[in-house]
Amino acid sequence: MKIDDPALAAHSPAAVSTLLPAALPTVPPIGTKNAAPAPADGLEAPDALGTRRRIALVSDHASPLAAPGSIDCGGQNVYVAQLARELARAGHRVDVFTRRDAIGQKQVVQWHDGVRVINVPAGPAHYVPKEQMLPYTEAFARFVTRFIKRDARHQGAPYDIVHANFFMSGMVARHLKQTLGIPFVITFHALGQVRRLAQGAADAFPPARVRIEHALMQDADRIIAECGQDRQDMERLYGASPARIAVVPCGFDPDELWPMERPAARSLLGIERAPFTVLQLGRIVPRKGVDTVIEAIALLRAHHGIDARLLVVGGDAGGAGGGAAGGAVGRGAGKPAGARPSGSGRDAPELARLQCLARHLGIAPDVHFVGQQPRDALRHYYGAADVFVTTPWYEPFGITPVEAMACARPVIGAEVGGIKSTVVDGSTGYLVPSRDPQAVAARLATLQRNPGLARAMGEAGLRRAGQHYTWRIVARQAAAVYADVLAEARAPIPMTHP
Repeated sequence: MKIDDPALAAHSPAAVSTLLPAALPTVPPIGTKNAAPAPADGLEAPDALGTRRRIALVSDHASPLAAPGSIDCGGQNVYVAQLARELARAGHRVDVFTRRDAIGQKQVVQWHDGVRVINVPAGPAHYVPKEQMLPYTEAFARFVTRFIKRDARHQGAPYDIVHANFFMSGMVARHLKQTLGIPFVITFHALGQVRRLAQGAADAFPPARVRIEHALMQDADRIIAECGQDRQDMERLYGASPARIAVVPCGFDPDELWPMERPAARSLLGIERAPFTVLQLGRIVPRKGVDTVIEAIALLRAHHGIDARLLVVGGDAGGAGGGAAGGAVGRGAGKPAGARPSGSGRDAPELARLQCLARHLGIAPDVHFVGQQPRDALRHYYGAADVFVTTPWYEPFGITPVEAMACARPVIGAEVGGIKSTVVDGSTGYLVPSRDPQAVAARLATLQRNPGLARAMGEAGLRRAGQHYTWRIVARQAAAVYADVLAEARAPIPMTHP
């Protein structure tokens, strides 16, 4: 865990370490990078049985190689990438199967030590919205089956377990279980019934999705829910057995995200003289509720007399390329902003709608759409912000609030899905109703007027993130689920007597 925020840096390293859970390594001096954490948490034993395994992760539309923030690249991509890396660091061998979406992609990519990414030829070799991918699932499953049979001859052993991510990946995993006898677990990442309740007619997935999800909850050897709300939805809406569900959250990487000095972060982004700064980070799609945050910024000025700058990070690579709805903001290591958003990306309609909203509310110069950013730049944006705000209509888990907490920033989050589990209302930030800009503005005003409270909430979030939400912890919990499933598969069947 790295610390270089002034609120924490004012203390000696020994004092700073008291802000963190005892299980984490001692905090290094400000500005230094800590060595890899000691294996005190036991992850070096790959699972409860100490067995190193071959694991297949299936992630149909969400490649770990995709650029973050594009229209169909979000939390699932991060989840699969980080889980694969942490499992490999623990000694497992991991393959990720994902759909080929570009001509020229290598079929097998050696991504990290112990991690391969297999780009599966199923459907056209270009982007396909995930809502339209169901017809290619059968071809995906057939290819993966052939690949596994062929690969087993070279690798010397088949996969021990398959971890499916999303319902279409679950269909592939079920086919592998039926044809090759490999058990599977599934993380849905989003549920069709919940999505339909939140989006109504705007939900473009085929109606068959809900039926498929229901069947998969009966067929999977274990279901991994990402939070308590996710588990409740499975039990209430799908009749899933509580005994078949394990809760394993998402996480953050402490080698990627840690607190930094706000002035230093703003200097890197070219916004040294910024007013109160609010960050929203994620895909530019309607359900993320970016319009709620924009409306809150306008209300913050109109009702509370507080000027604020909003940074909106995310968007398709061909869309928001930097710049602002009005004015400019620097990007990266002190570089000026790129061109104004071209509106040519797949999220162009939503981006245009949000820009129009900002102009209509008279705050266009203060709303900056900085576009898609590399993972190693996100720490600068979290660090530059006074507050992180996320107000989706629904959210299966929501990784960005955890990332903001890992950077010691208070979070205002919609009281939906996993955000209800990660953000502790009144301690690490505030929970607000979704689609309620007045509530967001009121909480922003409270934090702007009470910097000590904001700092304390950021520090509480940092502690919480480190205690519960590192990817190492997540991988250890997932490996324990795998071990339980495999132990059950090996258990002898009880003899019955007439």
